[in-house]
Amino acid sequence: MENRIKLDFDKTFKEALPKEELDIKQKYLNNFLKDGFPSKKKESWKFSDLNQIISKNIGELNFYNNFSNKTDNLSFINKFEHNKIIFVNGKIENIDFNFEDKNKINISNGKKINIRSENNSLLTLNNMFNENNCLITVKSNYKLKRPLIIYHFINNEVKSTNINLQLNFLLEANSSLKLIDVFNDKSQKNFINIFYNFDLKKDAILKNFKVDSGENNNVQYSYNNIEQDTNSISETFILSRGSKFIKNEINCNLKEKFSSAFVNGVFSLIGENHHEIRSQINHLSENTKSYQLIKSVMSDKSKSVYQGKIYVDKIAQKTDGYQLSKAILLNDETEFNAKPELEIYADDVKCSHGSASGNLNENSIFYLRSRGLTYDEAKKLLIKGFLLDVIEKITDNEIKEFIKEIMGFKE
Repeated sequence: MENRIKLDFDKTFKEALPKEELDIKQKYLNNFLKDGFPSKKKESWKFSDLNQIISKNIGELNFYNNFSNKTDNLSFINKFEHNKIIFVNGKIENIDFNFEDKNKINISNGKKINIRSENNSLLTLNNMFNENNCLITVKSNYKLKRPLIIYHFINNEVKSTNINLQLNFLLEANSSLKLIDVFNDKSQKNFINIFYNFDLKKDAILKNFKVDSGENNNVQYSYNNIEQDTNSISETFILSRGSKFIKNEINCNLKEKFSSAFVNGVFSLIGENHHEIRSQINHLSENTKSYQLIKSVMSDKSKSVYQGKIYVDKIAQKTDGYQLSKAILLNDETEFNAKPELEIYADDVKCSHGSASGNLNENSIFYLRSRGLTYDEAKKLLIKGFLLDVIEKITDNEIKEFIKEIMGFKE
């Protein structure tokens, strides 16, 4: 792998970049080669050995994407009007804000190098191969009229390839954005590495939805960093079911008072799919709030993982933090791993966490069957009620109904 990445690095960048940017990318390359893909030796990957997952499901990776950017018969959501960002093979094909006041949205496409200090080799890999950092700014006091959907398409040319993409969002004071990530791709055996950075200024609102519904054999990693100012709100919802493997990480810094973060997620897994959500909410100022609820339903030999941490700084008095994960295991070969954490340095806080897993309640099934339902109908009804508890927490009714339809929960 080391020789292959070095070769592709030379081919990709050495003749195209000025020396200053080349030196920075060379530093990223050296750091990635030192750490490599994360394995169980890293605490945050103790339940999902990415190095082994890539070896088993993909084999040797290509690290240079020189495929055409065209894909025929792109499929778009037609349930409601929306703005679009279209990625094809990890490169931006189109940005469309036709439903918005163009003076209120700013898009910059400069080749900026984003140096980050996190101990995360996948962000290092992303920064190394990502050529453009697109920054989308929502101006002060502007609330987008329609949601923004980010479509991820990969054409049939691309196989066994590492695809890196990155977007940065700045929500200025009292602005709002509804963002939906749609992964409904039929490509096979690629490693997709995504980094989003959100900067929420005072009174800004972000509603961020991730929808992984299309069955495929890709391996995906998505990292979302959220920085929040006074009285800002972030709402993240994750529907995780389609890919062979996907790990969604959310790192949220509640930097100023009265900021709030909500992370809700649903796993609905079959076959040998292996999915993970890892969240860290950092309460760094007083009077901040966080709420996390993750629910899993698994069958066959599938595996779900939830690692959630609430960190409370010593100055973050009056913190209110809640975290809960629950799982239903439909047979003996499924696996659910949970690692809830609290790290608290303030003394005037209200924080709780918990986790539970088990089978469907046979008494509940018996009760429903006594009311005329078959065994399968009773089981489906109980699963629907279990997962709807999370979906109903979505605060946007249009998107809530969209998620229900994807799940087959609409009446």
